[in-house]
Amino acid sequence: MPHLLDGLRILVLEDEFLIAMEVEQLCRDHGANEVVVARDLTEVDGRKIALQFDVAIVDLMLGGASTLEFAAGLRETGVPFVFASGYSDAHEIQVSFPEVRLVSKPYSGQDLVEAVALAYGRGSPGVETDTAASGSRFNVQPSR
Repeated sequence: MPHLLDGLRILVLEDEFLIAMEVEQLCRDHGANEVVVARDLTEVDGRKIALQFDVAIVDLMLGGASTLEFAAGLRETGVPFVFASGYSDAHEIQVSFPEVRLVSKPYSGQDLVEAVALAYGRGSPGVETDTAASGSRFNVQPSR
């Protein structure tokens, strides 16, 4: 049975070392071909590096700096992504990125894998899920 992330090149923006390592291993366990972790926005050169990846997992805050501008760049270049964040106010994400899935920390590995696969266009695009903060329900659509 093929894995949901088979062959994908995944960029992970996560500043918490242990979480970053767990996400990297999770992606590899589900078939990702390449996983690159960046713990700070200075480690990634915006659109240039983003184009090297098929999909990204973006923490909302890296070392106290917002990643929303970087996420906007991902959207502009057509790189699908999901937010994976413990940030308690999801309103800013819902307003700026209504089409992007927010996987709230702490999350299950399966939830994250399914969200990444769906963002890339794998899986069932009409899957009903909970938003992180409001508890309201919406249909997740691929961001690709």
